[in-house]
Amino acid sequence: MKKYGIIGYPLAQSASPAFFNAKFRNEGIDAEYIPFEIEGIDKLPAVLDAHPELCGFNVTIPYKVEVMQFLEGISDEAKAINAVNVVKVTHDADGKAHLWGYNSDVIGFTRSIEPLVKGKHNKALVLGTGGASKAIIYSLKQLGIEPQPVSRKRSEKAIAYSDITAATMESHTLIVNCTPLGMVGHGIDQCPDIPYHLLGSKHMLYDIVYNPENTLFLQKGKAAGAETKSGYEMWYLQALASWEIWNR
Repeated sequence: MKKYGIIGYPLAQSASPAFFNAKFRNEGIDAEYIPFEIEGIDKLPAVLDAHPELCGFNVTIPYKVEVMQFLEGISDEAKAINAVNVVKVTHDADGKAHLWGYNSDVIGFTRSIEPLVKGKHNKALVLGTGGASKAIIYSLKQLGIEPQPVSRKRSEKAIAYSDITAATMESHTLIVNCTPLGMVGHGIDQCPDIPYHLLGSKHMLYDIVYNPENTLFLQKGKAAGAETKSGYEMWYLQALASWEIWNR
């Protein structure tokens, strides 16, 4: 039996095991998908040793960048984004595992958001500067939308939440949450600290969090009259892309 899985910490919020195991049952695929909740990326070699049948795995918070140190090759897209969320595992004649990294986040996000934003938004606030935000920024640039990263602390690459003004909100009509705030296991009663009272009908809020689908971030956006979109479709599309990558 082939094995697939996901590494991250925590993993209570992940819908991937249920999705893939249902897919395997429904399609008669002799495979199993396992959650590997590891407290440090240094535990990855032990996972590989314990599961020699592992053919691939997804990578989620907080290891999308850290996992790259274990990879023998990285796709051009993942290299440009500097984050990996899909790893294909191959084995040589001696049974040694070889890891190859890809990024399906950009595929899922682009396919999900493109029909909604085409010709409507020129600038976007990207909340968060972690591994997921890198894929979102890459995708937005490909769509011709200028991204502005936002972080808790101001830096050369990002403005701080306290830097967001009425003018910023007026010009940046697309706002994408790439933080885990609002996610199961990360505080579902929390949301990014933006001036929600400055939102209106011309704004669109996109949350890459998919569990729960209706986060506090989206609830506040809806209350202000903004268009909203949860991350469920992005997650679903990137999951399908993961399966394509593992079976190339």
